[in-house]
Amino acid sequence: MRAQGRLRYGHLMSISDKKTEQNKTHFGFTEVDASEKTNRVRKVFDSVSNKYDLMNDVMSLGLHRLWKTALINQLKPKENMNIIDVAGGTGDISGRILKKTDNKASVTICDININMMEVYRDKLIDRGIINKVQSAQLVCSNAEELPFPNASFDAYVIAFGLRNVTHIEKALLEAHRVIKPGGRFICLEFSQVISPALKSLYDDYSFRVLPKLGSIIARDHASYKYLVESIRKFPNQEELSCMLKGAGLGSISYKNLSGGIVAIHSAWRL
Repeated sequence: MRAQGRLRYGHLMSISDKKTEQNKTHFGFTEVDASEKTNRVRKVFDSVSNKYDLMNDVMSLGLHRLWKTALINQLKPKENMNIIDVAGGTGDISGRILKKTDNKASVTICDININMMEVYRDKLIDRGIINKVQSAQLVCSNAEELPFPNASFDAYVIAFGLRNVTHIEKALLEAHRVIKPGGRFICLEFSQVISPALKSLYDDYSFRVLPKLGSIIARDHASYKYLVESIRKFPNQEELSCMLKGAGLGSISYKNLSGGIVAIHSAWRL
């Protein structure tokens, strides 16, 4: 049985510019037309949605739970806050926010993938809390063009989603637009490993083991190969900090977790 949560279909951005070198982007290690990437990413998460939570546990050896706890601890969500969880997928972050605030925060999950959000609705039913989360809503839309008014949210959260956006700069400008003055931006994302020794082990594990786990557990080698490659194409800690500054955000900082395998970037709309 599926929960009867509100699922609203927002505008899905498509780019129809001429196919020039400037309209190329990366999909993992493959160069594609920028206009194709959103649909390609959507298909990846269509494929992995049913096994996504299980694969997170397997691939990270459970560490993703500690990383997300660190994110929530840094966010410090409070009752009556209005929070947007972009690329919120199966609702892991939103669920933690609601639990932390005794279901008294207002949380909007915004994701391009309907299948992922349906997994979240099922989880709410399974936990018996669907009727308590009247303020939670699910919005299908692209992070590059959010269907919300200016200054709508007290906090903008994105976890393991920013690297899948076609134009990161546009998504960050949208984040700045929808955050209230004095509001918080916080991002949890894979980043650049600091230690050369750890980097070597991490690369071996990522490229040799993870796609095989994807084949065995999710029956999808290609999607997990892309996810590994997308991490390597994502800006490092300092580069992302510069991009946040370029989007107009201030008081920017970041914290490395697990030796830089992931990092939490924090900024404010001043």
